[in-house]
Amino acid sequence: MSTPTIGVLALQGDVREHLVALADADALARPVRRPEELAGLDGLVVPGGESTTMSKLAVSFGMLEPLRAFVRAGKPVYGTCAGMIMVADKLLDAREDQETLGGVDMIVRRNAFGRQNESFEAAIEMAGIPGGPVQGVFIRAPWVESVGAAADVLATYGGHTVAVRQGNVLATSFHPELTGDHRVHAFFVAMVKAA
Repeated sequence: MSTPTIGVLALQGDVREHLVALADADALARPVRRPEELAGLDGLVVPGGESTTMSKLAVSFGMLEPLRAFVRAGKPVYGTCAGMIMVADKLLDAREDQETLGGVDMIVRRNAFGRQNESFEAAIEMAGIPGGPVQGVFIRAPWVESVGAAADVLATYGGHTVAVRQGNVLATSFHPELTGDHRVHAFFVAMVKAA
């Protein structure tokens, strides 16, 4: 596959930034709002935003089950921040009715790094990303409390797991799409090509 087609879930969140980062990483990127738009995709990004809102909109738009089927089919998926929450099998500090897509055997704590005014940036050493640390933008970011045996920890910050991979599903607590450094997206595009 020379140029994979990767969707960005466009129900809520920082969609445009992911479209730019994916295009810079040599993928054909397009927004996805309806179940039929998942057809023909080689991979999917679930962006940051507000995870409870994203969950409710996925239900309202009839996207939840098609998205879960996409993950179960083994298609590559990358979740950032709220997207990490969406691909977690289990959540802490979530609303009782909050739905996830699943895909990574991990327990994620929502808003673990604090409120909006406690947002920060940090240099993150991430396994599989050459060229030194990536700049992580943490905005009301989650962290991973624990991972199952099938999930690999790719990065930690402050003693907490902030990047994981399980098979074809990648997740980061932080937003690499906001930095202009698109190496994490290039890593995901390589995952898509290898799938």
